[in-house]
Order: sequence, then C-alpha cells, then structure tokens
Amino acid sequence: MLAVRWYLRFNLSYRDVEELLVERGVEVDHVTVYRWVQRFTPLLADAARFSRHCPGDRWFVDETYVRVNGVWRCVYRAVDQYGQVIDVLVSPRRDAAAARRFFHRALTTLKVTPGEVVTDANPVYPRVLDDLVPSAWHHVGRHANNPIEADHSQLKHRLRPMRGLRSDRTAQTIVTGHAFVQNLRRGRYELATDAPPATRVAAAFTELARAI
Repeated sequence: MLAVRWYLRFNLSYRDVEELLVERGVEVDHVTVYRWVQRFTPLLADAARFSRHCPGDRWFVDETYVRVNGVWRCVYRAVDQYGQVIDVLVSPRRDAAAARRFFHRALTTLKVTPGEVVTDANPVYPRVLDDLVPSAWHHVGRHANNPIEADHSQLKHRLRPMRGLRSDRTAQTIVTGHAFVQNLRRGRYELATDAPPATRVAAAFTELARAI
C-alpha cells in the first residue's frame, strides 16, 4: 500500500519508489512496484466507491492527450463545479463513439444525471448528449471550460517523470489512480475525515487496505 500510494501521490518513477523502499529495508524490484500499482489501484478505487461524495450537477468535459507506447491517445476527463474528478477514459480515437463510451461509463458508475454539461465546440457532443442526457443543458462558450482545462495540468504534471506508458490498459489504470488520489486529497470521499489534510491520503489508504 505504501508503494502504491507513493507512486500515485507523488511525481515518482517506479525506480524512485524502489530506491525509497530500499532505504526502509525493503528490497523490491521496480517491475514488482509496477505490478503492485496495476493490481491494487483498481481495487482501492472500487473499495472507495461507496464512500464517494455525490458529484455536483454541473460537469465540465474536455479531452487531453498522452503518449502510450509512442502513440498519442485521447484522454476524456470531466470535473464538477466543486473540483471532483467525475471520470477518465483513455481512448485510441477522439470521436462520437469514444465520447458516448465516456458519458455512458460515467453515468452508469455514478448513477447521477447532470443538469448542465460544459464542453468545447467538438461537434460530436450535441448528438451524444441529446441521446444520453437529454435533460441536461449543453453549454459551449468562450472560456466556459477553463476549470477542466486547468485541471488537465495536474495529470500532465504527474505523467512528466514517467518513462512512458506502455499500453492502453496501463494508461487507464494510471490516469484512474491519479484521479482517485486527486479526489482523496480534495476531500471528496468520506474517508479519513478526522485526519488533517497533510495525512488524509495516507489515512484513507490505511482504511481501504483493510477493505481489500
């Protein structure tokens, strides 16, 4: 749990985590750290699902790009008006099918329907939203999507020290784990509620470790 938390929380490579563990008397190869992250990140996020705060009714949706095995991949991301990351999805394409998959996944997982969705001028969004969230007001305006565009920098900052993502599955796990820890840090879960902000993530991981 310590290795996974360090990797998801701080700007560390797998080799950095390996070195820090050695200083604590734990000798483990960086490949093992990678396997731990891939194995336990989805379990931790799933265990925390029932303690997650209900997201707001205003969603900001946008796409950014990451390199996966030398190829650019589109990452769909959404945040609400309170800064909670709604969901993330790594997709080989930026098209209507990917946008539909992203919204369907978010709506099915959270079982919450937004009252307003703010996007850029991507022409696929009106049709997708009319099909999946017909009651929501779709808003497109200059600077209206600044919250999610600014939030992309958090993900980019985390990915910078990595040596690259090798597969779409690996990329999905990492961006999901980053969003999960980001929400923990912002107090979007009923976990470690008595812990001070500086130790909230560590305390939450301790609680979740017992659950899995």
